[in-house]
Amino acid sequence: MKNINFEHIVTSLRATGCVFAEDEARILMSAARTSDELAAMVGRRSEGFPLEHVIGWAEFYGLRIAVDPGVFIPRHRTEFLVRQAAEIAKSGAIVVDLCCGSGALGAALAATLERIELYAVDIDPAAVQCARRNLDAAGGHVYEGDLFEALPTKLLNSIDILLANVPYVPTGAIELLPSEARIHEARIALDGGVDGLDFQRRVATVAPLWLAPGGHLLVEISERQAPQTVEIFAHSGLIPRVARFDELDATVIVGTRPSL
Repeated sequence: MKNINFEHIVTSLRATGCVFAEDEARILMSAARTSDELAAMVGRRSEGFPLEHVIGWAEFYGLRIAVDPGVFIPRHRTEFLVRQAAEIAKSGAIVVDLCCGSGALGAALAATLERIELYAVDIDPAAVQCARRNLDAAGGHVYEGDLFEALPTKLLNSIDILLANVPYVPTGAIELLPSEARIHEARIALDGGVDGLDFQRRVATVAPLWLAPGGHLLVEISERQAPQTVEIFAHSGLIPRVARFDELDATVIVGTRPSL
């Protein structure tokens, strides 16, 4: 790579609006195997493709998560959801990751806890293929389908931790998202309906049938949407709790199925 000028890469990235051009230039130079590949990567990044899609992976919870083009890129704020799950989960727990995308949440929790039984679901075939690569080492079972419909019925009344990082962007706000998300991530991974809570309603309504007594449903939501989500959880028979981490602007609602 010695014939590739670092400053030239930085200048090219800055010209297209990259805020952290120096850091991204180093990542691109490290990821590329040849000068031609580096030039192609810089070109794609300069055209607006997300860095993670260009290099093929995202850093999440200290892990390198494979992320294919078009697949939702795990956000660092979602690490707070994983931490909340890790605090309440026990070794050997049955864990399900709904709307799993790349499988980042399941992979992170599996790396934190011992011997969990991991299942993941997504409706997007590209995400399913990506998640299978990321969860293979953890022995995860990945299914393609719409939420609970894809899960084996043996999990009814048995799930200890249900991670559901479902879409929660209101439909009208999609156009306000950064172009990297709006253009390069699947809309189905972003659009949560008119108020952003369509998937929360669907998941919370059915979750008590799948959760074990004392099991927990965890969702990420915006701080503004938290009161409505609490109401949705309570209406579905779950005991809601709000967790907030200002540093990451992260809000998580934990809904617990009452023990018998």
